[in-house]
Amino acid sequence: MTSQSWRVYGYSALITIYLCSVVFFSMNSSPHPNQKNGNVERFAEFANFRNTRFRGFTSRTNIRWCNGLKYLKTDVSSHMITTVPTPQSTIKVMPIDESKNNAEYQITGLTALASFPGSGNTWLRYLLQQATGILTGSVYKDYGLLKTGFPAENVRNNSVLLVKTHEFGPKAWEPFTKVILLVRDPEKAILAEFNRQSGGHIGFAAPDRYKRTKGKYWQQFVLKSLKMWEATNLSWARDFTGSIKVVFYEDLVGNLESTLRGILNFLEFPIDENLLSCTLLRREGVFRRKKRFLNFDPFTASLRAMIREKKLAVYKYLESLK
Repeated sequence: MTSQSWRVYGYSALITIYLCSVVFFSMNSSPHPNQKNGNVERFAEFANFRNTRFRGFTSRTNIRWCNGLKYLKTDVSSHMITTVPTPQSTIKVMPIDESKNNAEYQITGLTALASFPGSGNTWLRYLLQQATGILTGSVYKDYGLLKTGFPAENVRNNSVLLVKTHEFGPKAWEPFTKVILLVRDPEKAILAEFNRQSGGHIGFAAPDRYKRTKGKYWQQFVLKSLKMWEATNLSWARDFTGSIKVVFYEDLVGNLESTLRGILNFLEFPIDENLLSCTLLRREGVFRRKKRFLNFDPFTASLRAMIREKKLAVYKYLESLK
């Protein structure tokens, strides 16, 4: 009887120790909402969520702006008009003429910055904010971008230089009188968007995601994205009734100064040569995804042939508009 009692006590003690260990390790492995070094992640497929840290960026991200960022002068309600000061750690690489107050410049109408996701929209917004000192808006509210250089997320009026959108169709066009259509090679844009959905704005998809469900998941993603890439570009190019400027991502990479000048002229925004020079020196910023080479080709021969066919047809039409 005594031995049975000791056996019961022994089992009880082991179970108690086990349960305490589980609770202890769970508390220490689960990051607290206010924990500075915690890496909280909700849904792997979505890059935008409320949290103190965002995939692809860190809380220490500090952009060196060429000048303080401002909204444009406008007649929208005063609570929308604020000044975003340049961080104290910013070091100007050359003298900036502070007497030029581009915030007094007022844009007539509203300009869209339209593109298929993964085409370099965020990078171009960064470049334009550097070159003008004026904030850019968006039809979305990306919390990662909101905290890392784009405080005018979800602002869509003429207090901003232009408004980012990936939408198309009559309702999407309605607010705009102009559009800058940013176009990128579909193969690279699709890869960039796949990486963004899995790894945030500057992260990468894990190699095994391409092989998920024996490659069917990736193949379906490519086919769906290619259809959307074609529809986005041709819809704006053919059916939008306002002024349009087509900008190829490859031109931004290969001939940045000339391309930026063309965009600013299209916006009818006065070019500040000092700000433009500063922008060229800081062209990379933190919003361009670094190159990564996979040890396999994610595109099959049939997928690549389909992409090439669509690209040739769309580029041919877009080139006729330039």
